[in-house]
Amino acid sequence: QIQLVESGGGLVQPGGSLRLSCAASGRTFSRCGMGWFRQAQGKEREFVAGINWSGGFSNYANSVKGRFTISRDNSENTVYLQMNSLNSEDTAVYYCAASDRPIATSSPTQYDYWGQGTQVTVSS
Repeated sequence: QIQLVESGGGLVQPGGSLRLSCAASGRTFSRCGMGWFRQAQGKEREFVAGINWSGGFSNYANSVKGRFTISRDNSENTVYLQMNSLNSEDTAVYYCAASDRPIATSSPTQYDYWGQGTQVTVSS
C-alpha cells in the first residue's frame, strides 16, 4: 500500500514555472513506476508524464514534451514534475500516481494508487 501527497501547485503567470512534488509513504516506492496526470475542468483526466522505477526512462505527453520534466528521488520517496513555459492550457488539477509495475506507462489503468491532486492555475 502506498499513500501519495502532492504539493507545489498554485497560481503562476503564463511563461512561468512550477515544480510539483509527490511524497510517497510505503516501503515499495523504489519498485514503483510513477506518473503524473492532470484533469482540467470539464475534461477527462489525461496523462502528463511517467517514469520507471530507477528514473532511467521517462515518457511524456506531446503537449508537454520539452517543457516538463519528471524525476524521482528514491532515497526521499519523492517524485517531481518540473513545469516550465506554462500556458493557460496547463491549468488543471495535477495528480500523482503509482504503479505496482516498475515501468513508465501512460495508461491510467496501469496505476494502482492516486494522490488527491494539487491545483495549478496559469493566468495573468
